[in-house]
Amino acid sequence: MTVRLTDLDGLSERDVELARQISAAARELNVSADPTAVQTVQVAIDALVGPEVQPFWRAVLGYEQFGDEDLVDPHGRGPSFWFQQMDAPRPQRNRIHVGISVPHDQAGARVAAAIATGGHLVTDQNAPAWWTMADAEGNEVDVATWMGRD
Repeated sequence: MTVRLTDLDGLSERDVELARQISAAARELNVSADPTAVQTVQVAIDALVGPEVQPFWRAVLGYEQFGDEDLVDPHGRGPSFWFQQMDAPRPQRNRIHVGISVPHDQAGARVAAAIATGGHLVTDQNAPAWWTMADAEGNEVDVATWMGRD
């Protein structure tokens, strides 16, 4: 069984209480949690002119605008797209990367598993909020947690 609670405006006390109730019901049914399966995927696009490129992505994906920087799947199936405002192009760096959010106690294992497959750590200067890694060709991914965030 998979239960997914999402709220783009952030978690409220009501959301936390609902999660506690679901967890209690699952325990009564002897359904165990698997925190290694918890993740949220986001695609980040570095954009010099975010407001000008967002309509293209909104149309091609069939997504909806959420706030000033995000596009979301109205059906909740696909990853969100975040448009990171850039002041200047980044030479020798990807303009699109994937972001994966996992529980804070799963991040280390996820980073280690990716490195074990031939990936490499680009930076951990923002850990434990996120680690940036890359595959053998330099395609980047951030493994993020809620820890260390504002």
